[in-house]
Amino acid sequence: MFVRSFTTALILILASAGVASAQSPTRIQQFKAWGAYSYKSGNSNVCYVLSVPTAKEPANVDHGDIFFIVSQRPGQNISYEPQAMMGYVMKENSKVNVTIDNKTFVMFVKERAAWVENAAEEPALVMAMKTGKSMTVKATSRKGTVTSYAYSLQGISAALKQIESCK
Repeated sequence: MFVRSFTTALILILASAGVASAQSPTRIQQFKAWGAYSYKSGNSNVCYVLSVPTAKEPANVDHGDIFFIVSQRPGQNISYEPQAMMGYVMKENSKVNVTIDNKTFVMFVKERAAWVENAAEEPALVMAMKTGKSMTVKATSRKGTVTSYAYSLQGISAALKQIESCK
């Protein structure tokens, strides 16, 4: 299950990043709920941490494969970019809300993926993930279904530390 989900996540990541040719990812290490990975894209490496939800709501719908990713692409000058990946197309012009403890971050939507609306807030989101106790991601499907995902933040700091020196 995790391998299939991981492969799906990689395909979605590569598609959203506009990467036409990239090598298969290497799993660096698993840190509780978060895995650290890397792959070669052109002449540079891309590193990222990834987790799957511990709970999905509503329970009676097919959510597909859901992930939360924080990527690092030194070749593109991108450092710790959070991204929500859904197993379905989200409602056009909707927002994804990521709530960590009492702080909410808003993400803009493009089909199956969402990124922080205000890029200047990316470091604050990543810091909140490192220090937070719980994370919830809320989205709306193209059909109008409101969804909610709970994530464990256990291991996120260690996983991010592992990809810190990605070059």
